[in-house]
Amino acid sequence: MITYNSDVEAADALHKKYKELKIEIGKIIIGQHEVVDAVLMSIFANGHTLLVGVPGLAKTLLVRTIADVLDLKFNRIQFTPDLMPSDITGSEILDEKREFKFLRGPLFANIVLADEINRTPPKTQAALLEAMQEKSVTVNGKNHPLDQPFFVLATQNPIEQEGTYPLPEAQLDRFMFNAILDYPKYEEELLVVKNTTGGNIPVVNKVLSGSEILYFQNLVRKVPVADNVLEYAVKLVSKTRPNTPHATAQINEFISFGAGPRAGQFLVLGAKCHALINGSYSPDIDDVKAVAKDVMRHRLIKNYKAEAEGISIESIIEGLM
Repeated sequence: MITYNSDVEAADALHKKYKELKIEIGKIIIGQHEVVDAVLMSIFANGHTLLVGVPGLAKTLLVRTIADVLDLKFNRIQFTPDLMPSDITGSEILDEKREFKFLRGPLFANIVLADEINRTPPKTQAALLEAMQEKSVTVNGKNHPLDQPFFVLATQNPIEQEGTYPLPEAQLDRFMFNAILDYPKYEEELLVVKNTTGGNIPVVNKVLSGSEILYFQNLVRKVPVADNVLEYAVKLVSKTRPNTPHATAQINEFISFGAGPRAGQFLVLGAKCHALINGSYSPDIDDVKAVAKDVMRHRLIKNYKAEAEGISIESIIEGLM
């Protein structure tokens, strides 16, 4: 078990390890720095991330690479319309001794990639989301704890929406971050094509173990936060709720439903992580702003007027900040 003489020493170690992680991941993943930051911060904050992007942007490769550098067990689940809850949680079978034996499903890993989560029916989505919240699964009335650390990184395709089952807003709320993957810049795409069409395949080194991640997760919780930063985070969330005392005119005009208390919790945890990975021992308001879009974009529901006028959630969040 890794131990440090003080929390300051541990924070310095996390800052150093984070830079090593970015170097190793950068051997495989070109660009997408903000998305990589979001995924790693959610891991250190013991949260989950929803990755949204068109096909071909290396969402699966990103998750697999992160699992490799973290030396964690990785499972990929391809979500399809015929996938049943028992296909991901596991099921009980009758063995040769005529006794029931639990066969563990693919959820029993440290990092689970839920590929195209909106392709599977609500019943299977609910089984995954229960595991995310409870860190365990229940089969035939028996509770089975999942491996620790445990993270779900789900992907969603924003196009081809026919035959899909979009996640309800209440279930989207389980995800700490909603990270958007965009097309790479020209120079980055040129490098991607060059690196992936040659004979040399980069090898990444292991940087962190599961026990170290659990240690740093505990460290994140212990990071002190000034009262003005807490107040800013909570007020930012309360501003998103239409027809309430803190709501802005833009919120009242364009938003149907605002963010709940979980958004404030994730804003503070995200700000703590953002401060630590950038070499600071305590977050400030800028750290809250840095994670605000990823935390809040899937928690605000636009009304018809916003849709008609082409108002984006990102622009509304920027207005609040």
